[in-house]
Amino acid sequence: MRREFNMSTTWVKRVKLYGTVELNGVHARVKDRVSTGDRLFFEYEDNSGKLTPPDNVSILYENDSYAVINKPAGMVTHPSHGHLDDSLLTNLSKNKLHPVMRLDRETSGLIIVAKDGYAHNMFVSGADIEKSYLALCYGRFDPEEGTMAFPIARRPDSVMIRDCVPDGKPSVTHYKTVSYFEKADISLVEFRLETGRCHQIRTHCCHTGHPLLGDGLYGPLSEDNPNELYREQAMTLDAEIGRCALHAYKIEYKDPFDGSGIRTFEAPLPADMQKIIDKYRTQMISA
Repeated sequence: MRREFNMSTTWVKRVKLYGTVELNGVHARVKDRVSTGDRLFFEYEDNSGKLTPPDNVSILYENDSYAVINKPAGMVTHPSHGHLDDSLLTNLSKNKLHPVMRLDRETSGLIIVAKDGYAHNMFVSGADIEKSYLALCYGRFDPEEGTMAFPIARRPDSVMIRDCVPDGKPSVTHYKTVSYFEKADISLVEFRLETGRCHQIRTHCCHTGHPLLGDGLYGPLSEDNPNELYREQAMTLDAEIGRCALHAYKIEYKDPFDGSGIRTFEAPLPADMQKIIDKYRTQMISA
């Protein structure tokens, strides 16, 4: 079970205590020996039923083990205080689901949701997930393409805010400018995460002087990380976008349940970000 199915010790125990283990159609113990040609069957926490998304949530792919979901902005991923009935997970199923990654409430885009703990463990241990984001940022990046490798740690006096500090956890973000809009002095930038720290893109962009539009924690109008350089234009643009302009647009991974190779999914920019782009497209300077 550990070698062939990459099951953790915890999951072997759960199957042993609460699930079903059969060897050649007969009830078996997890310590029983198996031989070449034997048929081993085990089952625990069967959540393989179809998910039932609301109208504002789309499913790009689904099988018995997991699904790739396009989450809208404004929806929390997990049930939490104040969001016990309207989170992504509670909207999708009455069964317990296991998100493979997390998106902030204001962030839109792709997320993988496992239907049981075993599927979650399979993704975490060997799917080599690569996530790419698109964001609207203030200013023009120089150089237009590169890597931000600044360690990140939680700000000592805050539960939420992160800072780039020398003794933080290693954090690497690759970026590439897609377009620059001169009149608004904003850029559409693609980000690819090499590490997955909390608020990584937002923290790195704030640190380098290019905060995201609408970012209430790290943006020009925030109390914690004010930026006078972009304050005046942020008075207009932050109101137009109405949320942190970050979208998880692409995801690539090795499917742990299918040997066919790499799966890739993309989700188009949501309407609010596209509206900003269309408004300033005529003043665009291609990167």
